[in-house]
This record gives sequence, structure tokens and C-alpha cells, in this order.
Amino acid sequence: MNITGVLLAVVVVGGVGLFIGLFLGIAAIKFKVEVDEKEEAVLAALPGNNCGGCGFPGCSGLAAAIAKGEAAVNACPVGGEPVGKVIAGIMGVEAGESVRMRAYVQCQGDCDKVTLDYEYSGIEDCRMLSFVPNGGAKSCSYGCLGYGSCVKACPFDAIHVENGVAVVDKEKCKACGKCVEACPKNLISLIPYDAKYAVACSSKDKGPVTMKACSAGCIGCQLCKKNCASEAVEITDFNATIDYEKCVSCGACAGKCPRKSIVNI
Repeated sequence: MNITGVLLAVVVVGGVGLFIGLFLGIAAIKFKVEVDEKEEAVLAALPGNNCGGCGFPGCSGLAAAIAKGEAAVNACPVGGEPVGKVIAGIMGVEAGESVRMRAYVQCQGDCDKVTLDYEYSGIEDCRMLSFVPNGGAKSCSYGCLGYGSCVKACPFDAIHVENGVAVVDKEKCKACGKCVEACPKNLISLIPYDAKYAVACSSKDKGPVTMKACSAGCIGCQLCKKNCASEAVEITDFNATIDYEKCVSCGACAGKCPRKSIVNI
């Protein structure tokens, strides 16, 4: 074996290794990405669900926005007020007041209350039913289809279909809004966690039509509105709505509703 050749090979390999090392070191310094310590701290404080309920692409997106002052410190619906206070401490600002929200399905047209126009047999996905007659087998074209697109979308196992209607477990709900986006009938909305009463119907049909379709449908009779001392109830398109900023949870609207469309939740 030629010792000179071996030494030459060692020198060449060593030189190449040294060059690569120096090149990588210089590149690391030149292209170094500055880390925002506040952004990293905010990201660590967030729950890490990456649900997108805040309106940003995951927790990292929200953390970056908060660090830049482009989002509120209490913008995470999953973490709620506790996480908001931690992040406020990191950012050196006041957390401000936040109202805990929860999802609510504005329909109670279950298998016992709603009539059917036909028997449906096909793909059990609410979004697919827009291609079938009347948007589904139920006579009420505004009612919950009951095939669980919202259930599949919920990352917290907070919503399930019971007797043909989706029902939210408010204790599990984090108000991420995934179910709201998934519902093709726009039946799900976010309401205050502490709300005592809600309108459990979304029908915009006139009274006689609604009465034929569902035994619990709102007919827009306005008795709830007339009996609300705080003026928190309005009727739009034959359907009642509650303004929770005005509502005092007296229950007068629910007590006067002849169809029991306003319920104690």
C-alpha cells in the first residue's frame, strides 16, 4: 500500500470536510431566522389544537399575529379566559373581558316532531343531501338533516346526533366554529355559554307551512316579542331571534311561545 496515497486521501477528505463545515457555518449565520421570543412564549401558552377557530392557520399563525399586535391576546376560543390572561402577561397588556361561547343547533325537529316526505337511502353526509329533492327527506327544508357532518368536523367530540338532530355538549364545546362551517343548513351558531334560552328553530316558512312540517317549529306569531320586557326578541322572516346583549333570561318569551320553539337550555 502506498502511504503517500493514503495520506493524500486523508488530506483531501479532511479538506473537503473542513470546507463544507465552514460553508454551512457561514450559511447558518447569513440565513439565520430571528426568533421572536414573545411569539415562542405565546405559542407555548396556546393549547395546540390547531383548530383554526381563531381565524388564523393554527396556533402558530395566531401566536405570530398576537406577537405582532394583529390579534387580541384572548383570541383563542379553546383556551378561553385562562389562556388569554397568560398571554396577556407575556405581552404585558391587559387581557380584557371575554365571553365564553358555545355552539348551539337551532333545530329540534327530531324524528318525533318532524314529518317526512320520503325515505332517504344513500350517503350519510349532510352536505351531499343538497342534491336530493327538498334538500333532504324532512318536510322542513330548514331543519337538521341528522347525518352528522358537524359531528365529523368537531375536534372535541362535543356534538352528536340524537334522534335525528345534532345536539351540542356545551361542557365539551370549545366554540372553535368547525361545526358552524360544516352545517350546510346554517343551523349552528355560537351563543354565550351562560345563555338560558334559545330559539330552537330556523324555519323561514310561513306559519301554516311550518305547522304541517314540524310540531315544534316557529310560526312567527310574535307573542314572544310582545311579551319580552327587555325588547330582546325580534321576528325576521317568520322566525324569532334573541339579542343576548339585551336578554335578561326572564323566560317570558319561552313561557308564551305556543309552539315551544323557544327552549330553556
